[in-house]
Amino acid sequence: MQGDAAMAALGVAGVVLLLVHIAAQVTSVTRERGSAWNASPRDEGSAPSGKFAGRADRALRNFQETFPAFVLLVALLMLRDRADGIGLLGGLIWLAARMVYLPLYLAGIPNLRTLVWLASLAGLMLMAVRAVY
Repeated sequence: MQGDAAMAALGVAGVVLLLVHIAAQVTSVTRERGSAWNASPRDEGSAPSGKFAGRADRALRNFQETFPAFVLLVALLMLRDRADGIGLLGGLIWLAARMVYLPLYLAGIPNLRTLVWLASLAGLMLMAVRAVY
């Protein structure tokens, strides 16, 4: 139970990071298309055309691809009373890498961004290993 508080804090930090991604995407697209578009139902479904808004949109979608796995692994580690050791380390690695990933993506830095994404994946793998063993 000792690692549960730290793992819970990581889960909450992950949600905060999700909100940061959403804010970056909404702010950049609203700057590009205007507040009237933002308030509309957006039936046309067009993607942002600006460079920064497009990057923010893609970064959000990328985050949304791994966030469910992170949430599941946090829950599993806590339920199995394994929210410590390499599981906790993996969660910290995932969170730190994801925090670095967004500014790298927004700045358009390709190779380092990929390495950071791979680090976040390694963090998830550490969490998965601890959840099972």
